[in-house]
Amino acid sequence: MEKVSIVGLDIAKSSFHAHGAAANGSKVFSKALPRGRVLEFFGQIEPCTIALEACAGAHHWSRELSRLGHDVRLIAPQYVKPYVK
Repeated sequence: MEKVSIVGLDIAKSSFHAHGAAANGSKVFSKALPRGRVLEFFGQIEPCTIALEACAGAHHWSRELSRLGHDVRLIAPQYVKPYVK
């Protein structure tokens, strides 16, 4: 399996969606995660950059993921749409 360079994390109320990509942009994984398993999942992968849409809940998740050694970046909502496409 390729090394994950960046993860896009879409946070929602009950389930989150994580999309991991390698340094060359190729897809490494795409998976839905229940809220209770997010920290468990990110604790198992090597530290990488995680991008989140900036919102109230993103600050909480940013602190939690940073404690696991990840570099978390909050993205303004208007810049998230190009990543979704």
